[in-house]
Amino acid sequence: MTITTFEYMNKFAVQIMTVSSLFAGFSIAVIANLLISDIKTRLTNNILAISILAANFFLVSVFAMTKVVIMTTEGNPNKALIKDLSFPGTIGMSAFLLGTVSLLVVISMAGWTKSKKMGIFTTITGILSLILIISMLKIF
Repeated sequence: MTITTFEYMNKFAVQIMTVSSLFAGFSIAVIANLLISDIKTRLTNNILAISILAANFFLVSVFAMTKVVIMTTEGNPNKALIKDLSFPGTIGMSAFLLGTVSLLVVISMAGWTKSKKMGIFTTITGILSLILIISMLKIF
């Protein structure tokens, strides 16, 4: 599928920015809670590290897609071509997908902080979510 209109790319970038902002906020909330927590296990440290990765990926996505929105907004004094959108669009989508995977890993790991049964449940739901997300991307 080739994207050829600025209007489509603008609306697409706005949607990715919105979702990335929401997920970045969620990831930062997890980080804040873990930073003030008294629990200092290897598992919680790993969850903290992956939450930091997720937040950073989503923030990169927000800024990359902001650039796409600015470049594709009608009235932009700098005339952009479709090829000019390739780099920020690729960075934005890659960061969004990596952030999504990181967030799914955090969700999958979270159950293990409570019990083995909850850990198995959250891991299975995380894997199923990843499979469903990938199937929506037509990667298979």
